[in-house]
Amino acid sequence: MTIPSTKKEQLFDNLSKANTAFNEIYPGDRSDRQPVHTLYGGANLFKFDAPVALGKRSLEILETYAPDAEVFGKALGLTGGVDFNKRIYDKVVAKLKSEAIEDFRIDFEDGYGNRSNEEEDATAVTAAKEVAKGMQEKTLSPFIGIRIKPFTEEMKERGLRTLDIFVSTLVKETQGQLPANFVVMLPKVTIPQQPETLANFFKILEEELGLEEGILKMEMMVETTQAVMDIDGTNPLYRFIKASQGRCVAMHFGTYDYTASCSITAKYQEMDHPVCDFAHHMTKVALAHTGIWLSDGATNTMPIGPHRGTLTSAQEEENRLIVHRAWKKGYDHIRHSLWNGFYQGWDLNPAQFPMRYAAVYAFFLESYDDAVERLKTFVEKAARATLIGDVFDDAATGQGLLNYFLRALNSGAITEEEVLVTGLTVDEIRSRSFKKILENRIAR
Repeated sequence: MTIPSTKKEQLFDNLSKANTAFNEIYPGDRSDRQPVHTLYGGANLFKFDAPVALGKRSLEILETYAPDAEVFGKALGLTGGVDFNKRIYDKVVAKLKSEAIEDFRIDFEDGYGNRSNEEEDATAVTAAKEVAKGMQEKTLSPFIGIRIKPFTEEMKERGLRTLDIFVSTLVKETQGQLPANFVVMLPKVTIPQQPETLANFFKILEEELGLEEGILKMEMMVETTQAVMDIDGTNPLYRFIKASQGRCVAMHFGTYDYTASCSITAKYQEMDHPVCDFAHHMTKVALAHTGIWLSDGATNTMPIGPHRGTLTSAQEEENRLIVHRAWKKGYDHIRHSLWNGFYQGWDLNPAQFPMRYAAVYAFFLESYDDAVERLKTFVEKAARATLIGDVFDDAATGQGLLNYFLRALNSGAITEEEVLVTGLTVDEIRSRSFKKILENRIAR
């Protein structure tokens, strides 16, 4: 080489520092499991066995309105054929029986409303005791947390007080333990000082209650236009993350508050409205590769028939049509979210679970056979550009194939055995890096 080694070291010194700083900010997507949905339920209604009871209810609804794969596939507009429809239906049934709820958010905000301080204090105590009992009975969902009221000037005292009472009661009931994957949702974030205050309060709670330092984690919600673009014309979301002092794990989208803040009338406040797409893309661009999970919002059209009790044939048919129509609407919304790269969303009622899991499973399984062939060929050719049919795969699309298998595996759409067909191990898929995969294989 022409350049002396000492000058090369000088040349690369600042670059290395800059590259290291960049990689610390953008470590890449996390490989651990992200829940495909979050169920929001009023704190006053939460019981220790809610995940079990709501799972049973969801299965009852599925069996009532779609007793077999043919009816279910027709209701959702599945186009993969008889065997494909049966595969989706069987997966949904199995999921509802084994783990119908992946993430539960005990809601002290919109799903609970404004009540007297005495009532909310009492609810915080009761809900915490129910969580403690759920931990003991092993009935909680794999991910769980609470949503407090926002840290606006009007609501900050109430939000902090509820969190204090809930966590203190829970820790007392469990002798210092928190549920796995416990998180606190901070809604309607508009300025960095709000998550900063919550992070600082976490420190106080951990010190006062003898909890492990850093164990309390938060999520935030994008619900206003100011969270997407501030007065200076910049996107503030990463500043929100930085203000959380490493405690934020996810950013959720509030469909209805956000569309309302954009002056969208109630009839058109839908998940696939263009203003939501804009917010989604801005959020994705701002937080991509930071390791922050992103979640879309909820469909508010419930798959619930209007008729109850002893029904006539006509009433049963009307119920069925209404449920199927709501399922299809929610299914299409979820597919739209997945297409936009949002792999988690909200549900508000157990009647929505069947469409949620069907949408996720169908989204991934429709691409499975093609993805297997493309990834297998790409790896066999040592991650060099390849042409399979009329599809050109280079490093970027190869990375997309890795992302596909990891997301499909974490969502439950495919099994570990179905990953191994690619010729890669599960650990290699989770590494998310062709460079590491090839280096490790060469070193063997």
